[in-house]
Amino acid sequence: MSPASALPRDPAARLQDLARLRRVRDRIDREHAQPLDVEALAAAEHMSAGHLSRQFKEAFGESPYSYLMTRRVERAMTLLRRGDVSVTEACFSVGFGSLGTFSTRFGELVGMPPREYRERAAASPIDLPTLIVKHATRPVRNREAPPPLRA
Repeated sequence: MSPASALPRDPAARLQDLARLRRVRDRIDREHAQPLDVEALAAAEHMSAGHLSRQFKEAFGESPYSYLMTRRVERAMTLLRRGDVSVTEACFSVGFGSLGTFSTRFGELVGMPPREYRERAAASPIDLPTLIVKHATRPVRNREAPPPLRA
């Protein structure tokens, strides 16, 4: 099923729905460290939690909760690369309420525990612009944009 199939066929209604979904995604990006849940995100856009989850996944390739976890892990990776915060500090500063949940999600997305990631980043500092490092190490599950065409 294509991402557009769950959205209305009427172009104006489709644009409105995409705008609502982007507002939800933007709120997650801004408030990732706050306690967010799908019910609250849906209520703010006058939608049911189930409807928001279905439409969000159709449009962006992952559920709102999964997107939130990915953003939190991404922010934690940045903090851990800097090397001036502990794993526990990174965990709580990005919005996780439990070190166990943080370690599990981090391992699922990055492929190694946060402590190991921090140690590897400290052992091999890369002298590249931050933007390039972020892009190369970003745990992305978002399938909104197609991959670039190769010439």
